[in-house]
Parts: sequence; structure tokens; C-alpha cells
Amino acid sequence: MTDNRVVERTGWAPLRHFAGRSVAGLTAVVLAGLAFGTLLLLVRSEWSPLRRLDQSIATGLNDLVAPHPALVKVLTTITSAGGRGVLVPLVVMVVLLLLIRRLPRLALYAAVTGLGAAVLDPSLKALVGRVRPVVADPVAVGGGNSFPSGHTLGATIVYGMLALVALSATRGRHKAWILSVAAAIIVAVGLTRIALGVHFLSDVLAGWMLGLAWISVTAYAFRVWRREAGHPAPPATDGLDPAAADDLVPAPAEDKVLPHPWAKGAEILVGWVFTFGLLYFVGYAVTRWEPPFDDAVPRWLQTFRTERLDYLSWLASKAGDTHAVLIVCLVFCPLALALWRQWRPVVFIVLTMIGELTLFLCAAAATGRERPSVEQLDGQMPTSSFPSGHIAATMCLWAAIAVVSMPRVRQWWRWIFPVLAVLMPAMVALSRMYRGMHHPTDVLGASLLTLCWVGALYLIIRPNDHAETVTEAAEEAHEVRDRQAVTA
Repeated sequence: MTDNRVVERTGWAPLRHFAGRSVAGLTAVVLAGLAFGTLLLLVRSEWSPLRRLDQSIATGLNDLVAPHPALVKVLTTITSAGGRGVLVPLVVMVVLLLLIRRLPRLALYAAVTGLGAAVLDPSLKALVGRVRPVVADPVAVGGGNSFPSGHTLGATIVYGMLALVALSATRGRHKAWILSVAAAIIVAVGLTRIALGVHFLSDVLAGWMLGLAWISVTAYAFRVWRREAGHPAPPATDGLDPAAADDLVPAPAEDKVLPHPWAKGAEILVGWVFTFGLLYFVGYAVTRWEPPFDDAVPRWLQTFRTERLDYLSWLASKAGDTHAVLIVCLVFCPLALALWRQWRPVVFIVLTMIGELTLFLCAAAATGRERPSVEQLDGQMPTSSFPSGHIAATMCLWAAIAVVSMPRVRQWWRWIFPVLAVLMPAMVALSRMYRGMHHPTDVLGASLLTLCWVGALYLIIRPNDHAETVTEAAEEAHEVRDRQAVTA
């Protein structure tokens, strides 16, 4: 019985205490949100001076912003940083990265803190039931009620939480930079909500206050959890868990990402120019002397069109568009950095995709090739046909991922990466020709772009140098920490 009580005190009790305090903190914030100051009371009672102030600011900003579409576009882009489409994947990714780095305490803190934003916003909106601003020339639309601002509340909680986690791995002036960047994003998201006319000033102020209250409660609960687990409680300026600094630093064992960066930059530029020259030569040739099969293949594929195949080809084509490629990059690169603790493979993938995009745009503009003379299911495109941007992006992305993954993954499933490097481009290429958007020689151009550009970067950057050494060192370090944790 004594052993069980000891386990209860040292094992599950801190976890229960943290969860209990987090739930209690959420309740306290909700109750405080109903009574934390005159702001909520004035909103609920529709106090005339506050209502007039809110409406006058909303009307004035709408008159200032609405006549300028470019400004509206900028504000819309900024405000998206506080939307669920950004914040939810960001929290999920952070939790996953912390688990990969074997930091379950911080992962649980991030998950609970982020969950608070998802609970607080709809709860208070339903409770207050305030309608959104009504302006003469609406430039944006917001769903649901107005008080508090969900974008502002979510941005305050998520970016504030990320700043507290990042402080543990930084020293000196970098701490001020982290806090400044987080504060700038939080303030910018709130101000754009007012400028776009989807929230009143009081909605945004409420979002800031509630967000700060919630991250303060969960940060305090985390400190209590650490203290009860036998760890010292660091000063707030040292972050949540300074002991995890070595695991939070992206690549502590890597000296230089690229030795002689100016020379490497010149080599990369030479590789880019060589690849562009080859693409221009081939593109010029097939545009002036088009092979007879070039139009025949899309025409033949057109004979197989059905409503179902049209839909499937649309899905396959989407796998190679900008959004899909960007999402894969944004997911794979942080995971690669967390797992392998090297910047070089990440730099290799990023440069691969930047080079692919610039090569495609320049080659397409230089060749100016017409699309196949069949019905084009995707309509008019802003770029010419040679080379295929969808196919080139898919080839470069999955080829680069296969290149950096094969030497670092030792399990049998590593062969998934080269299989995807073949199947994904083939699927996209078939769908693009089926939809009448490209010739077979456009696929050839994408293949040449991938072969030359990825090959040049591989020879210049050497993304797999010390791959096995770093992987083994990371595994040994984790094993040592695990043994120390068990002993403690």
C-alpha cells in the first residue's frame, strides 16, 4: 500500500493537478469573462456611449479601407494568421514536434492551452450574443456573433503559448525578439479585425484580455506541475521549461549549414542558369517543331472522359497545385528538422522548391507555348504550357523528400518515399494531359527541370552529409536522457 501511495503522489498526482488546474483555470477565465470589468457589462447592457464609440470607429475605418482593394487584400492576408485554418494546424504541428523531441509535458501544455481557445470563443459568443458591425461597404464577412473576437483570442493564446515555449530555448536578446514578434502578430490580427469591419473595438479588447488570462492560467498550472514533480520553478523570463532547451534547439550539433556560402550561392546560380538554358532550348524546339504525337495524346485521352473520371482527374491534378505542394513542405520540413536535427536537408528541400517555381515561371514566359488544341477542363491558365508547373513541382518535391529520407530512415517503410517520387508525378502528369492542359513534351520539360535542378542542388548542398552520424547521435542522446529519467 505504501508503494502505491508513493506512486500516486509522484506519478499521477501532478498530472491530475495540472488537468484540474487547467479546467479550473478555464472556468475562472469564463467567469472572469462575464465579470472581469465593466467592458462586458457595458456590452451586455448595450451602453450607449460604448455602442456609439464602437460604431463610429467601425464606420470610419470602413470608409478608409473599402475604396482600396489592395489594402483590403493585405489586411485579409494578415488577419488569416488568426483563423482556425492556421491556428489549429499550427497547434497540432507544435504538439507533434514536442512529442517527437520527447517533451510530453510541454506537448500537453500546448494541447490544453490551444484547446482553451476552441472552448472560450464559442462559449462567450453564445453567452453574449452580440451582432457584428453593420457598415456601408462591407469588405469582409465574419460568421457567428461578434463578442469577443475569435481571431484575436485565438492569436493571443496560440502565439503567446508558442512564445512561452520558445523562451526556454533562447538566451539574451533573442528573448525580446521572440516576445516582440509574438506581440506584433497578436496586435496586427486584432487591428485587422476592426479595420475589416467584422468586429468592434470592444470585441478585440476582450479577445486580448481573455487570451492573456488563459495563457497566464495554463502557464501557472504548468509551473505548479513541474514543482510538484520535483523540478525547480524557473523565472518567467526563462520560459516554461529551461531544462528542455537542448531538445528545443533545432539543430544544436550542426556547425555550419553551408560552408563557404558565397561560393555555394554562385554555384547554385550557375546550376539555375544551366537548367533554364536547357529548358529554353527544348521549349523553343518543341514550340516551333511540334512532334505529331504531342496533340494526339491529349486528344486520345479526351475520348475516355466521363463525369467520374473528370472528378478523379481533378483530385489528382490538385495534388500538384501550389497549395498541396506548400502544405506538404510545411508539414515535412518541421518534422524533418525535429527528427534529424539538421538544417541542411531542410535547406535542400526549400531551395529545390524555390528554384522549381522560378525556373517554371521564367521558362513558361520565355517559351510562350500554347496549350493543347482540345477542351481544357481547367479553363484559361495565366501561364503557358511548357513546362508543366504542376508536374515539375510534384517531381521536385517528392524527389527531394526521397533523397533526404532514404539515408536517414532505416525501417522497411523508407521505400515508400521513392515509390511516391514515381507514383505522384505519374498521377499528376496523366491527369494534366487528360484534362487537356499539357502535351507529353511539357511533361518532358518538367522531367528535365527536376533532373537538372535537383541533381545540381544535390551536388552543391550535399544534403546527406553526416546524415547517419547525426541520426545516431540523436538516438544515443535520447537513450541517455531516458535512462536518466528512469533513474531519477
